[in-house]
Amino acid sequence: MKSLEELKKLRDESLKKMTMRYVTDGFRIQVGMGTCGIASGARAILSTLLEEVEKNNLQNVSVTQVGCMGECAYEPMAELIDESGQSFVYCNLTEVSAKEIIERHVINHEPITRLLLTTKKG
Repeated sequence: MKSLEELKKLRDESLKKMTMRYVTDGFRIQVGMGTCGIASGARAILSTLLEEVEKNNLQNVSVTQVGCMGECAYEPMAELIDESGQSFVYCNLTEVSAKEIIERHVINHEPITRLLLTTKKG
């Protein structure tokens, strides 16, 4: 940090990212960050999802991390819960597929069936 302005900018960016984690309505995306998830690349998936939400200025989306999702062979995984409570568990994610989830499922309301492990009504 070279100046107070840089520190304030860093603070504002951090607060914006933290706000994304606590949206109570809209979409919730939970990234599996257990040991297997992390080893399979879940950190990059979490970062990509956060970046895409910010880039698209999506106010109704929260992105959080959770622990083990119980299906190690399908990691990295993320569960998307839509406005109606419907759950979609996406598996074998890449940074490209994480971007696709935001674009197609969150923005255009089109679940991506080829990436789904399971769905269930909440």
